Amino acid sequence: MQHKNFSLDTILNNLNIDALNPMQTESIEANLQHQNIVLLSDTGSGKTLAFLLPILDRLDQENKNTQALIIVPSRELAMQIEKVFKSLGTGFKITCCYGGHLRETEENNLIQPPALIVGTPGRLADHIRRNNITTNGITTLVLDEFDKSLELGFTEEVSFIINSLPNLEHKMLTSATEAVDIPAFIKLDAPHKINYLSEDKKLVDGLAIQVMHSPDADKIDTLFQLLCFYGARSTIVFCNHRESVERCSKLLSDKGIYNEFYHGAMEQQERDSALCKFRNGSTDVLVTTDLAARGLDIPNIRYIIHYHLPHTEDIFTHRNGRTARMDASGTAVLILSPEEQMPEYITDEIKVLDIPAASPLPERPKWSTLFIAAGKKDKVNKVDIVGFLAQKGQLKKEDIGLIEVKDFFSFVAVRKNKLGAALELIKNERIKNKKVRIDVAK
Repeated sequence: MQHKNFSLDTILNNLNIDALNPMQTESIEANLQHQNIVLLSDTGSGKTLAFLLPILDRLDQENKNTQALIIVPSRELAMQIEKVFKSLGTGFKITCCYGGHLRETEENNLIQPPALIVGTPGRLADHIRRNNITTNGITTLVLDEFDKSLELGFTEEVSFIINSLPNLEHKMLTSATEAVDIPAFIKLDAPHKINYLSEDKKLVDGLAIQVMHSPDADKIDTLFQLLCFYGARSTIVFCNHRESVERCSKLLSDKGIYNEFYHGAMEQQERDSALCKFRNGSTDVLVTTDLAARGLDIPNIRYIIHYHLPHTEDIFTHRNGRTARMDASGTAVLILSPEEQMPEYITDEIKVLDIPAASPLPERPKWSTLFIAAGKKDKVNKVDIVGFLAQKGQLKKEDIGLIEVKDFFSFVAVRKNKLGAALELIKNERIKNKKVRIDVAK
């Protein structure tokens, strides 16, 4: 399949995948024939490529204005889409806009208009009001996870953004749920629908759903017992409130379960740090709100624990979508207190977990995470960091794990038993002739 702006073989090669899946192929074909599209597909099924490739096909290399806009409900999803687009290796510029870091950084990136902008509703609306984004040239709009944007109360901002785009020709909405009315302000006339949602989203292939009964209204001891039983396996614990997330995380730490917590009121650097530690194996347990139920690129999550019951079936589905992705298997467990009933939307017979009253504490992770106060904007990349740690910190290649380089800082997984000596060796050294702060990530 050859398109105007790309060779599909080259892109698949850049992404290390053999072929597009049927949903992605159908989306490319449908986008050639229809102006308005609604794409419904399960979380983790590859929706990002299903809209990025049609966008790419519409971009004009001679046009120096911004031509396409993607609106997403969370900064993590925006950053993930930016990462995927860059990995396509097309040469087109993309800029990512979201709250929680300096607006000036984005303003500098917008001086020369990128072909594609991806961002959260509040920050995009802010840039449009400040005339940082020239909207006349934008002909393609994607609302990714549009149901979540509406659910999170972004209606006003999304409406403002759409009304600021006078020359839209193509609109695409994606969602992992069908249960949402499309508001009139989106002006989606006679959309073509592509529906790849599972017939039964509760029991996706590979996903086992189980229940565990807590003898107490406070379920923390039952959660502790369950995490000890599972051992050092990648696990997300979902709570319904930020306060509960922090309380639950602290109580688990007090009991000897090493974990990180994550919610929307944290500073961006704290959020990045927590997710990075979970991704790179510095922690096996992430305690979070439903913010982590969508758009996070974290492979190989084995267990989902619903510490608090999800309010709706959609939330249940999205939480569970973090595990059993593609060909992997996973388990979702609901912890019920004596007063709680199984949610009405779970109609199948669910296995009741019966586990030993006591299991040993899980092994501590073998990795720690280093924080380096330098990133892309300091012209520091992964190769620089590996070279620095190998030469100055005397670390072997196998002692260095996942590296994530952000705009102004970086995170590096280092084997815990080598960390102290390496830190001592590099504490007065320079990266790229610059003295930067290096410490264990908080």
